[in-house]
Amino acid sequence: MSFFVQSTTAPAPKSKNVRAISVVTAGVLVAMAVLQLFSFEEFPGILASLWLPGGDATAHMLAALIVVMEVLAIPFLLSMRLSPAMRVVSMVMGWLVAATWIKLTFWENMTTNAITNTGLLGAKVPLPVGWWSVCFALALGVLVAWASWGMWPVRSKRQK
Repeated sequence: MSFFVQSTTAPAPKSKNVRAISVVTAGVLVAMAVLQLFSFEEFPGILASLWLPGGDATAHMLAALIVVMEVLAIPFLLSMRLSPAMRVVSMVMGWLVAATWIKLTFWENMTTNAITNTGLLGAKVPLPVGWWSVCFALALGVLVAWASWGMWPVRSKRQK
């Protein structure tokens, strides 16, 4: 049971660049989460304009999940002292954030409805819809994958 209880230091990064990549990725996620929370009452409306299956209920649930996942991804990226289980959960939240934004931005570009804001930076900073947002989400996915590779939280038994 010690796997869940003890906080441990983060494993050493595999390369010099991984530290910088993870800090930049954490900064992007912090900016996104803060700006989405700044006008959170309007954020579900942006997602509702995407005509997602499930309507407004899905938009409200997705808005909350996106912000929670962004916040939970940050401790892994900043190499905070965490339990091994929380380190894995935090890393997976980073993957889910990137996957969610890739799906949403791709959906925005493939549907024919008139969307005026991607929602990446909430409602206060409207960003126009375009293929650049898919590229941004893909780049976020690459950064998260690079940080995950470089700071893999589970040590194999051979390394101990």
